Amino acid sequence: MSELRQDPRSLIVRPVISEKAFQLVELHNQYTFRVREDAHKTVIRQAIEEMFDVTVTDVRTVSVPGKPKRRGYTRGRRPGWKKAIVELAPGDRIELFEGV
Repeated sequence: MSELRQDPRSLIVRPVISEKAFQLVELHNQYTFRVREDAHKTVIRQAIEEMFDVTVTDVRTVSVPGKPKRRGYTRGRRPGWKKAIVELAPGDRIELFEGV
């Protein structure tokens, strides 16, 4: 777990780009990121605040289950992943999501 506290960029995998994610940005100033499975709310908050120089007011996490997949007779599963929805203080924005 000490590895998570050292480098915040290793914690955040990538932003989630979807219609729902953009609605959350426009309506509630909430940003969605894909994060590592072993990340918890405290280190997610610290990483976002350090990387983007914003103030985080709330962090919600969701473990997204993997989907079953099939190709012909062979069956398998996609791996699951963890999602973090981060709410920022009024007036703060993350420019990564602007203009996409």
